[in-house]
Amino acid sequence: MEKIIFTNGCFDIVHIGHINLLNFAKERGDKLIVGINSDSSIKRLKGEKRPINNQTDRKYFLENIKAVDEVHIFSEDTPYNLIKSIMPDIIVKGSDYNPSDVVGNDLADVICFPVLPGYSTTNIIERSKELIS
Repeated sequence: MEKIIFTNGCFDIVHIGHINLLNFAKERGDKLIVGINSDSSIKRLKGEKRPINNQTDRKYFLENIKAVDEVHIFSEDTPYNLIKSIMPDIIVKGSDYNPSDVVGNDLADVICFPVLPGYSTTNIIERSKELIS
């Protein structure tokens, strides 16, 4: 039986931390499904100036990463309904999350991936602002 792995996020500016997370997740099973926040969801969560890249572009970027098998866009603030429809075996999130706080922990096992310090979209945006000014 195929082992399905799920992860999710904004993936607004794809960086090495994302790639490492996706590769780590794929190594845990046979099929990696990624949920990405819709543009409207990101605006609610991150503010009016986000996302940097629209949902169509972000979906395309992720679909073209070797480890990723499927990408789904969700409009809610959390991917709970998407997780419930997929019913993955494992959910992978960054270690900045506590497994008991991960959305969907009642539906699948949760594994946390060690986050690379300094690699976040917010940090990249802040560094870019410093370089420009």
